[in-house]
Amino acid sequence: MSSPQVDEATRGGEPGTEPAAAPGEFLDNSKVSEEQVRQVVRLLQCPVCSRPLRDPFILPCGSTICRGCLPRTHQRTNISFFSTSDRLQAVWCPVPGCPREHALVDCSSDVAVGRILDAVKARIEQQLDDARKSKTSACVRVRNCWEDAGVPSLRPPETSPMLLPGGRLLATYAMADMEELKHDDEVVYHPPTDSQTDCDARVLSSIREAARPEVDCQICYALFHDPVTTPCGHTFCRSCLQRVIDHARYCPVCRRLLSAQPVSDPDGTPANRLMTRMISVFWPDQLEERRRMATLEGISDGSHEYDLPIFICALSFPSMPTFLHVFEPRYRLMIRRALEGDRTFGMVLGDDDGFMKQGTLLRIVNVEFFADGRSLLETIGVSRFEVLEHGIIDGYVVAKIQNINDVSMAEEEELEAADLRNRRDIDPDTHSLETSPRPRSLSPSSGRRTSPQTPEDIAGMSTRDLMEYGVDFVRRMREKSAPWLTARMLAIYGQCPSDPALFPWWFASMLPVREAEKYRLLKTTSVRERLKMCCGWILEWADDGW
Repeated sequence: MSSPQVDEATRGGEPGTEPAAAPGEFLDNSKVSEEQVRQVVRLLQCPVCSRPLRDPFILPCGSTICRGCLPRTHQRTNISFFSTSDRLQAVWCPVPGCPREHALVDCSSDVAVGRILDAVKARIEQQLDDARKSKTSACVRVRNCWEDAGVPSLRPPETSPMLLPGGRLLATYAMADMEELKHDDEVVYHPPTDSQTDCDARVLSSIREAARPEVDCQICYALFHDPVTTPCGHTFCRSCLQRVIDHARYCPVCRRLLSAQPVSDPDGTPANRLMTRMISVFWPDQLEERRRMATLEGISDGSHEYDLPIFICALSFPSMPTFLHVFEPRYRLMIRRALEGDRTFGMVLGDDDGFMKQGTLLRIVNVEFFADGRSLLETIGVSRFEVLEHGIIDGYVVAKIQNINDVSMAEEEELEAADLRNRRDIDPDTHSLETSPRPRSLSPSSGRRTSPQTPEDIAGMSTRDLMEYGVDFVRRMREKSAPWLTARMLAIYGQCPSDPALFPWWFASMLPVREAEKYRLLKTTSVRERLKMCCGWILEWADDGW
């Protein structure tokens, strides 16, 4: 019979996690309670096999397990997002409470946690040797969970106490290493002696000292604040990593190209849960100070507090260039201040009520000033935002904003799989991606699928087919020398991109699309949805005789 279920509300609500320690809980190493001892050891245990973590591997859900606890891979179907074959191999998350499927390429070694565990295990071995020499030992046994749940009739045979070297902390760790202690088990200790209490204090102090150098961000060199781990296994503060990839999508440590994962969005990229818990348990005082620093820097929630200047002019898109002629006195002042700061400002489209709420953050790349104070700006789109509140400073608008982030790559793939399943339910003759991988934009004479004829056809296309349909349309327009597809436009916006995340922005920048249609793109949070919108425009133009 299985043991009683643990209420998620009492365990922090996250799969494989424990409630964070209260601030200041471990500041005094001389006073270590039984609950705190168990919490420290649980931090070091794998939530799957319950043994001390070995070769830690972090999953996209933010949980860390032993590499050997990773399940066997299986082949995913109905997935073509970004057209990368390495995302077709997946595993079902083995962490209790997490039912998600993870692409194998998104799972990686947890470098920072691995270094912490190596340092901690070395200190524990040293403390065990000292305990054996001093003949310090502790008596510990697993607590009966059925009796705690108020069902003593289901009580199994009493577990035998174990006498193990060291204080309570070392003895509990030894039980886990001997596979005698499950991750969710609680323990009972015999009343501690002074030697056991002293041993617990020494071990805890030694663990904290060994781990502390590994919990500093390699960008800001401060304690991790909301730590996120990249697919290459390196951990940074979320806000620090976001600032880095605004300039270039490379890992600051290994220079590996990072995906367009929305690292500023906790839902799309969860924090490293184990690292977060370790920091809250071992350094709660420093964590509180770090949070205060983050709040003062205005990065606690990724938004600006009325300090983002807003240029009310036209639409612009992420990753696309925008050229501006600045002549109004209020905007001259705004641009001078932006150049003295981080060279960024927001661009929104004006309307009858003032301006649209969604816009794009622009970074100034080049500027040319004229003698009369006017200037020409070359900017590049960085990210999207929504204006939450706004005010006026020296004649121009300043705003508090919230970033608009795309859903995660895993969610993109789930959207595609759901669309294709729905399409097959409506049309049983629709082939799967595996049997018919060619784009629909090819001609019927080739024996392959034809171009979509209705919006329903577009909804049932794979992400790869949507992308190829759009690229094929651009190719055909170039062959026909479409007036909007000139060498001058290509010189400004570049050649047609092959990245599905960039194509919709390039497409909308190049083509004579209505402003209202372009504005719809800004509000979307899915690459697939944007590709479907672009293909919808192509379908409309085809009906109009383009």
